[in-house]
Amino acid sequence: MLHIPSLDAEFAALLAPIHAFLRCETPDAWLEQAKRPENLSLILRDHLLCELKAAQSAMFLLKRYALTEQGVKDISKMIEPYEQFAYTRVGSLESLKGMNVLSKTIEARADCAYGQEMIDKMVLLIREELHHFYQVLEIIEENQIKYDPIPASRYAKMMLKKVRTFEPEALVDKLIVCAFIEARSCERFAKLAPHLPPKIGKFYVSLLRSEARHYQDYLALAEQITGEDISDRVALFREVEADLIQAPDADFKFHSGCPL
Repeated sequence: MLHIPSLDAEFAALLAPIHAFLRCETPDAWLEQAKRPENLSLILRDHLLCELKAAQSAMFLLKRYALTEQGVKDISKMIEPYEQFAYTRVGSLESLKGMNVLSKTIEARADCAYGQEMIDKMVLLIREELHHFYQVLEIIEENQIKYDPIPASRYAKMMLKKVRTFEPEALVDKLIVCAFIEARSCERFAKLAPHLPPKIGKFYVSLLRSEARHYQDYLALAEQITGEDISDRVALFREVEADLIQAPDADFKFHSGCPL
C-alpha cells in the first residue's frame, strides 16, 4: 500500500472540493477490478488515450471558439505527433520527447472577447496532458506492456449528449463536461494510487495537483463566458455523471461505470 504521510494533508485539501463537486465516489466494485494486476495493462493503455483526448478536447474548443487560422495550425502541429503514435504507432518515446511545446505565442481572434484567457488556460492544460501522455507511455514501456489502442468508453459521449445546441450555451456546457471529466480523473487517481506498484502509484499521486486545477479552470471559463450563474447546469451534469459512474457497465475502462 502506497502511503506518503508528508503529503496526506496537502492532498486531502486538494481532494475535498473535488469530492464536494462530484455527487458520488467511485464504486468499490470498480476499484476492485482496477487494482487487479491483470487489468494494469488495460488501465494504463486507456489512461494514455484519456490524456490525449483531454488535450484534443481543449484543442477542439480553442479551434472552434478562440484561435486564428495560424493558431489552429500551430496547436494542431503540437498535438499531431501524439495522435500519430496513439492511433497508428508512428513515432516512439524518443521522438515524442519534448514535443509538447509551442515555438510562438498563440493569439486570440479579434472577435473573441474571452479568447486570450481561454488560450492561456487551455494551452497550459494541453501541454500538461501531453506531458502526462509521455509519462504514461514511459510506464507502459518500462513494464513491457504491448501498446494497442482501445476504443473509448461511453462516459464522455453520454455527457456530451446533454450539451445544448446554441451558443454560447453549448460552449458553457462543454466546459462543464470537461470539468467533470477532470474531477473524476483526479478522484480515481487518488483511489487507485495506493493499490498500484509503488512507482506507478507515486506517479498517479503526482497527477493530483494538475488535475485538480484543470477542473477549476474549466469552471472558471464557463462562468466568465456566460456571465451568469451556472449552478443549474453544473447540477444537471453532476447527476448525469454520477449516473454513468454508478450504473452497471460491461465495458471496463478508466472512466467506466460499475462493473457487471
